Amino acid sequence: MKLHELRPANGATHKAKRLGRGEASGKGGTSTKGNKGGQSRAGYQRKFAHEGGQMPIQRRLPKRGFKNPHRVEYAVFNLGQIAQLSEKYGISEITPENLYVNGLVKRDEKVKILANGELKGKLKFRVNAASAKAKTAIEAAGGSLEIVN
Repeated sequence: MKLHELRPANGATHKAKRLGRGEASGKGGTSTKGNKGGQSRAGYQRKFAHEGGQMPIQRRLPKRGFKNPHRVEYAVFNLGQIAQLSEKYGISEITPENLYVNGLVKRDEKVKILANGELKGKLKFRVNAASAKAKTAIEAAGGSLEIVN
């Protein structure tokens, strides 16, 4: 078998309906679209989510809550997690870049440190945010904390 001998399987293809080619064709006149109205006209498109006059679902359902457009999302790490990660990856300085290199955060994610857990050994932190308790815990362990934007 050669490339030019390839054919679709029998019954896989159909002749296209030839609409509007005279009354004798059986599909002339209104071209199977019925009489009058938007659906019979060229270029008609249904409106997105139109439910035929029924109240649309997006209007039937109640609106709840508030989404703050200025919310800042952080990748959150507890001090207990940081202690484990510094041992596992051999990190002495906790920065968004170091965490990204080790696959722990996305490139543009901001990092926040929380005080849950215990920090063993002194570490240097250069992060986007930290809680007040985390700051005191880091300084008590002999580490340093620098907040960067």
